[in-house]
Amino acid sequence: MTTEPELVLRLIPMPSDTYLGDQIAGGWMLAKMDSAGSVLPMRAARGRVVLVAIEKLAFSHPVKAGDLVSFFAQVVHVGRTSISVHVRALTERRGSEGVTTPVTEATLVYVAIDDQGAPRPISA
Repeated sequence: MTTEPELVLRLIPMPSDTYLGDQIAGGWMLAKMDSAGSVLPMRAARGRVVLVAIEKLAFSHPVKAGDLVSFFAQVVHVGRTSISVHVRALTERRGSEGVTTPVTEATLVYVAIDDQGAPRPISA
């Protein structure tokens, strides 16, 4: 099952999110990728999901404080308890007049969990 890419998160990183000047820290981007990536699996699982794996993570261009960052997610596989989602981040630099640049992408794998934290089947 593959879905169309969907805008799931859009934000502007602040100077406090940077290191070594005006570049955004990779850990900050990874946390936002996790947040963005969990949206579609939570819907499909109709409940809680946890990140269990990150596949093919790539940072292709830096993100800077003040950029508009948009995260698009696309379900690429649904298993019995897991859902794989491809997440792609694009940045629109200040003054770029709507021109976007791909900056980060990865495939993230989430598992549906019950109230005790144990894996549970994904409802159809």
